[in-house]
Amino acid sequence: MNLATVVRATAGLAAYLATVESTGPGTTVVVGRDARHGSAEFARAAAEVLAGAGHHVVLLPRPLPTPVVAFAVLRLKAAAGVQITASHNPAGDNGYKVYLGDGAQLISPADRLIENAIGRVGPANEVPRAPVAPAGDELVEAYLDAVCGLVDPGPDELGKPLRIAVTAMHGVGGQTLLDALHRVGHRDIHVVASQFAPDPDFPTAPFPNPEEPGACDRLLALAAEVDADIAIALDPDADRCAVGVADNGVWRMLRGDEVGAILGEHLLARSAPGGLVASTLVSSQLLGKIAAARGARHAQTLTGFKWLVRAGAGLVYAYEEAIGYCVAPEIVRDKDGISAALVVCELAGALKARGRTLDDVLADLAAEFGAHVGTQVSVRVERLALIAQTMARLRHRPPTELAGIEVACADLLTHPTRTTDALVWTGASADGLSVRVVIRPSGTEPKLKAYLEAVAEDTALAQDLLERMAEQIRRLL
Repeated sequence: MNLATVVRATAGLAAYLATVESTGPGTTVVVGRDARHGSAEFARAAAEVLAGAGHHVVLLPRPLPTPVVAFAVLRLKAAAGVQITASHNPAGDNGYKVYLGDGAQLISPADRLIENAIGRVGPANEVPRAPVAPAGDELVEAYLDAVCGLVDPGPDELGKPLRIAVTAMHGVGGQTLLDALHRVGHRDIHVVASQFAPDPDFPTAPFPNPEEPGACDRLLALAAEVDADIAIALDPDADRCAVGVADNGVWRMLRGDEVGAILGEHLLARSAPGGLVASTLVSSQLLGKIAAARGARHAQTLTGFKWLVRAGAGLVYAYEEAIGYCVAPEIVRDKDGISAALVVCELAGALKARGRTLDDVLADLAAEFGAHVGTQVSVRVERLALIAQTMARLRHRPPTELAGIEVACADLLTHPTRTTDALVWTGASADGLSVRVVIRPSGTEPKLKAYLEAVAEDTALAQDLLERMAEQIRRLL
């Protein structure tokens, strides 16, 4: 990722847009960025190349959350949006994220056509560029108005305001989240000061992903210190949201699947019957069971929000286990940590007024649908070839049982409609236990990932089953 690749990539994007009906030169393109090393220069270059190609470019005024760009594309009916960000990757990385005119992430055939167009671009220093002045704060204010409109304003009616602990993980979402929380009436907010201001070096979090072991230690320590009701962690570009809760005084971060089920139950309760919810093939099976019981529809997609938000008509909610949640597809057609945090806090406040917690919601769901427990086993590699070799070995000699339960394997490389490099094992026992494992290469990191889920009537039994299965998967990988 350097200036030349950014210039040439943007020239290819501009050339593609010129070939698409209604998105030719003169249409609007939104450009935003995070606060990483190089992001300001890369965003300015992208904006200038698009302007040089004849587009009206809206360059966001400062480092802002990725969901603001996704929102702005819809709001302005733009032809495309570009966000310079590496999300939760380490400090040395950067990236280039593209939204199409429908407000969703890039998919085929547009990705191949843009790649082909990039290949036809000449030297970067010969690409035309034109100056672009940064926009004002109007789009940021419009985004805040939209996401804050999703929740009821003000503390709960019983006068028990929520105490919230927050970390921005050295990213760009801290101030936007605080502004949003204040607008809807939350006042008792405590931030991890050492991680609040954007810092491209991520000094306290070398792997600034809230899912990484230890990444949220400072947040949980603060939550315990101030006796918070809930803890919220954003990833560096604020498109993901992690949630921490206290169980008998012991703080822990909820798994993405746990938050995904809680939000699904909450949003379906206030949605019209027949709505659609979506989750990915590596996410828990619980959301599908909730949807069926609540008179809603459920779709399972390939991994990534570019597929989730295109799951079908009537989509009201989508999530992936990697702490990504889309709680308002009509506002942001992507994962959005800010709006998800607002809805989680709204629910936590309403529960507190009734003397209940998010853990109580999980207990209710377990009582109705069985205890669903999950974990992830991953292997980081130095040589990418090792990932392909391991997948080939598993295809050639797949396990036939996991934790003592007979399983069948599905190879999604041969799936007729959801073709992807993944292997899925499922199985159930006569006494009601079930297991599921998905193994796939990561799309963003040099990792091979296994996603495990065990279901049993009793949480302890499900957890034991999961641990035995995880040990077996570690040996396989």
